[in-house]
This record gives sequence, C-alpha cells and structure tokens, in this order.
Amino acid sequence: MKSKIVLFLTIVFTFLLQCTVMDFISIGSITPNLILILCVSMGLMRGRKSGLWVGFFSGLLVDMFYGSVFGVYALIYMYVGFISGYAHSIYYDNDVKIPMILAAGGDLLYNLAVYGLQFLLRGRLGLETYIYRIIIPEVFYTVFLTFFVYRAFYYINHHFMSVTKKESESIWVLK
Repeated sequence: MKSKIVLFLTIVFTFLLQCTVMDFISIGSITPNLILILCVSMGLMRGRKSGLWVGFFSGLLVDMFYGSVFGVYALIYMYVGFISGYAHSIYYDNDVKIPMILAAGGDLLYNLAVYGLQFLLRGRLGLETYIYRIIIPEVFYTVFLTFFVYRAFYYINHHFMSVTKKESESIWVLK
C-alpha cells in the first residue's frame, strides 16, 4: 500500500513539475518530457505492469487538463511504459545508458503518435518540419534530462517503494 501511495504522489508531483517548472527551462518552446521519463523509469525498474499503470495514470492527468481528445495521451504513455518494462530483465541499477536509450525511443514513439493522431488526421502533412523542429530537439532535450532525473526516480523507487518480485510481473499471478 505504501508503494502505491508513493507512486501516486510521484505521478502527481511529476505532472505538476511538467506543467510548471518545465515551461521555465524550455528552449525555443521545446520542453523535455518529464512524464515520459517517469513512465520509462518505472517500467524499467518495476516491470511491464507497473510501467503500464504509471503511463495510464500519467496520461490520464495530461488528458484531463490538456488533451483535446480524452484518452489519447493515456494510451500513448501506457504503451511507452509497457514497452520499456520489457527491458526490466536486463536492467542494472546504476547503468543510465538503458534509460537514456529507452527515453529516446519512447519520446520518438510519443511524438510520432502525437503527430499521427493530432496533426495528420487533420490534414496537416508537414512531417519533415515537425521532425526537424520539434521531434529531434525534444528527443535530445529529454535524453539530456533523463541523465539527471533518472537518479531521482531511482532513489524514490529503492528507498520509498517495496521491491517487486519477478513473478509478480506475470498478469496471471494475483496479488
């Protein structure tokens, strides 16, 4: 129960940081995606199931406050957290390379999904412009921030939450 409360507070705190502080450190209207870093980190440290739920609830908060179509961001973040949970078995505690690679891939997936669902369906076809002006700078900025923020999420996971077992990763095992 303590782990779920800490995880919920981490999601809310990360969402508040994304909405407030990240706007102040934006460069050329490009902000790093702190919520995506949380989804990747929790999926990597705690497994597919936890990454899925963190992504869903984080995306649900984004949908409630900023989404034009309800459920789009919840679906995107849910997939990012779930996919990053597949690397849980090759996860090493102090290695920051895997979270950086997963954050880059997750941010690329996130931005392409946002482009496809928000712009392409409206008839805006400037994919090259979107890639060069938004996707690539945001991926680099998010990966750079992952180097620092991942350590904070690692600390929260190992000091305030209980460690998950490998068998709890299965969807067939009830808790």
